[in-house]
Amino acid sequence: MTVQSIYKDKVALITGGASGIGAAIGRQIANQGARVVLADRQLALAESVAASIRDSGGSAIAFELDVRHMAAMTNVVGSTVARWGNVDYFFNNAGIGVGGEAEDYEPRDWDDVFDVNLRGVAYGIQAVYPVMRRQRSGHIVNTASVAGLIASPGQVAYSASKHAVVGLSKALRVEAKHYGVRVSALCPGVIRTPILTGGKFGRINTVTVPEEKLLKMWERLRPMDADLFASKVLSAVTRNEPIIVVPGWWKLVWMLDRLSPALSLKVTDVMFERMRAELAAAGGRTPQRQREMSEANVSPSSKSKIAN
Repeated sequence: MTVQSIYKDKVALITGGASGIGAAIGRQIANQGARVVLADRQLALAESVAASIRDSGGSAIAFELDVRHMAAMTNVVGSTVARWGNVDYFFNNAGIGVGGEAEDYEPRDWDDVFDVNLRGVAYGIQAVYPVMRRQRSGHIVNTASVAGLIASPGQVAYSASKHAVVGLSKALRVEAKHYGVRVSALCPGVIRTPILTGGKFGRINTVTVPEEKLLKMWERLRPMDADLFASKVLSAVTRNEPIIVVPGWWKLVWMLDRLSPALSLKVTDVMFERMRAELAAAGGRTPQRQREMSEANVSPSSKSKIAN
């Protein structure tokens, strides 16, 4: 059975479908004959992507959706079922990132990341899973990250949310099998998308270097083109892989972490210190520089009081 015959005339609902990974999956699965629903806070952009899919001979519509609201998620799923009768593939993909070290976080940083990356994923499942159970078929693909498999300093809230999505997906996969529903955790490595520099709704705290310098730093990790990534993801989905890691070389990093967690942490520590030094050299505001500046501004008498 070919990939195209698998996806032909199937209904694929994609959250975060206006840009990045979501838009790329939308384009690729539409090329394979699926009917695509792109749901995103950026409605105009989602409609533009849907129009380009239709112009290429595919089938696509767009809905406005903020995954942080259960009622909105339920409405999009209901509208999709009313239009096409079912949901065959649900790419539970919407996500944001807040970069920077934990000591510089504010409560809203944790809230923003957890609300979208974890609560939003849970709401998506809450809305779609009953539909697929009734169908006795369907595939839920929850977008996690390689940061959900290994230590990822400099993005602890993001990493925590993605570890949770991996755990959720593994547990739900076992439960859902009894209803004929498949579940996978999608764990991208570094993909060439807007999230590398913060994205539309995310941000990078403590860093004030130009965007082009940030992108140059990311190049060491060989970012994959989003459309090539999406093509590889769809092939893995057809194989019903429980944890999908793309690009494939990130599987070696994950393997090291599983074989020797201590060694993996040592390697991560070295890379993280190198990154901090590079950010500082590029003019970034790092916590270490903050501490040094604070200490330099404390008078000897003040230091004495602190010590006492």
